[in-house]
Amino acid sequence: MPDCPIRNVLCRVSDKWSLLLLHTLHENGVVRFKELQRSIPDISQKMLTVTLRTLEEDGFVSRKVYAEVPPKVEYRLTERAESFLPKVYSLIEWAKENMEEIINSRKETVEKYSS
Repeated sequence: MPDCPIRNVLCRVSDKWSLLLLHTLHENGVVRFKELQRSIPDISQKMLTVTLRTLEEDGFVSRKVYAEVPPKVEYRLTERAESFLPKVYSLIEWAKENMEEIINSRKETVEKYSS
């Protein structure tokens, strides 16, 4: 269902790198590509590029290119991203508060069906 806002938005930001990139930009403000790469050392250059483009496409990240040699490119969060992050951080806090009980429930369910 392409018009489903939940599915439409969550599929774009719930991948392996998007939220981490949004958080990194939030923590660091205006950041150049190489700085982002250093901040998240296990992301490949290709995945960083693809994820930044997707976030830019959805209006979460703005990209500014300076006419220099070599080219200088800076990334920053947009107002949309800034309004989105408090909701994400609320979810993260909820997950932290409930993680132990959730893990226990999983174990109980596995034990129940393993018997």
